[in-house]
Amino acid sequence: MKLFYSPTSPYVRKVMACAIARDIDGQIETLRTNPHERPAALLAANPLSKVPCLVTEDGVALYDSPVIAEYLDSIGDAPPLFPRPGSAARWHALKLQALGDGILDAAVGRRMEQAKPREAARDTTLAEQKAVVARAIAALEAEPPGPSLDIGSIAIACALGYLDFRFADEPWRPGHPRLAAWFAAISAAPAIAKTMPRE
Repeated sequence: MKLFYSPTSPYVRKVMACAIARDIDGQIETLRTNPHERPAALLAANPLSKVPCLVTEDGVALYDSPVIAEYLDSIGDAPPLFPRPGSAARWHALKLQALGDGILDAAVGRRMEQAKPREAARDTTLAEQKAVVARAIAALEAEPPGPSLDIGSIAIACALGYLDFRFADEPWRPGHPRLAAWFAAISAAPAIAKTMPRE
């Protein structure tokens, strides 16, 4: 398998955390890619020019981290990251994955907007994205994820890690002790510890 990736992408981190948790990361060749440059190899696999993009052993290109994560969960013999279809545990894990991805969508979007010149409309968008993250963090404090490593807890851990990485001047831990304790515990899992973002 080949994975088009960017080392600081939190969506790539989610995929790699899943691969490590499934003990199949050694089967993946990583191809460092800048999707903003729209390289031909990435465009041939993913017309959206986004990472992560996984090309399977059969040559099928998969993109968007939820799709890739579910595909990786079908490989190997490790305990599944996606609970049994139809189970309450599955719906809970998928809800957390959506919440984690939503935090990332808002935070990544905010970071990209911050690089542009200031203007009133952009400031409004930035404030809305910041509010999305604040509401999500409050919801997670009220009901932190459980201790098990599944697609939901991986998505939330990657989202909180991205906030630490890109918004260190706006710490989320104050006022959220339950979530902070959960994050400290889950961060010790190899899948999370080995994928810590670095420049």
